[in-house]
Amino acid sequence: MRRTIFDLDVLRTFSTGMELGNFAKAAERLGRSTSAVSAQLKKLEEQAGTPIFRKAGRGLALTDAGETMLGYARRLLELNDEAAAAVHSVELEGWVRLGLQEDFGETLLPDVLGRFARAHPKVRIEARVVRNAELLERVTSGKLDLALAWSDGTLTAHCERIGEVPMRWIGPAEGQPGWQAASGEPMPLASLEAPCLLRSAATKALDEAGISWRLAFVSPSLGGLWAATAAGLGLTIRTPIGLPAKVRPLAPETIGLPDLPKLGLVLHRAEAEPQPAAARLAELVLQSVHGALREVLA
Repeated sequence: MRRTIFDLDVLRTFSTGMELGNFAKAAERLGRSTSAVSAQLKKLEEQAGTPIFRKAGRGLALTDAGETMLGYARRLLELNDEAAAAVHSVELEGWVRLGLQEDFGETLLPDVLGRFARAHPKVRIEARVVRNAELLERVTSGKLDLALAWSDGTLTAHCERIGEVPMRWIGPAEGQPGWQAASGEPMPLASLEAPCLLRSAATKALDEAGISWRLAFVSPSLGGLWAATAAGLGLTIRTPIGLPAKVRPLAPETIGLPDLPKLGLVLHRAEAEPQPAAARLAELVLQSVHGALREVLA
């Protein structure tokens, strides 16, 4: 039986098109004509030996085989890029200081550090998981090379807006949320200590909806907030990224809560042109963040 060897260049076109939601945009980003992209997608279906796309209205959607192919395409490209970086940057050395919000500490950070350490064992990384205000202060003062932070509208000299993440009301994973708007009781709010972007968004949404609330629990750390929410002390607001199994997003309409806006996510750099080690770490952070965004937006 002849072994199938997928073309990584074709897989990159496929993955990029699905990420952008449009293969015309993928052609533009990759510097190819739309006809060349169409030929690549046809080649992919031929190599797969099964349809990858199906018609969905005026556009295209993935078949079950296409969904499977997309997952493998991303994994193959990630490994390819990691191998290329490792080979081309064998002598990469130095020290990189990375800061992140707590939401990413247990999900994104292990993946990023593991991939970076395997490819660049001579580079030392100092990671700091802190609140938004401290992240911005440290990157602007040069104490951090990179900082992944929620957007509060503050623009640093060298920042890149990555995308937007939906905010969600969060309650305990087991049982009922413990509060309903119809009860007439103030909503018990569990929150991080002020200042907190998500706390401000929650109280603003409640006030605009005419729903009374009370601070039922205040924590200095995200771990304490999860514990209080899981125990039913109050409802909180967060994004779907990094949620532990003991809590879950709530459908706001089922308990009478207002819809919430999206929250911007920004990568701040201390320098316009970071040192090679910092630049490479920034690439891995962006890759992991885009992967997390795909999961929560799917």
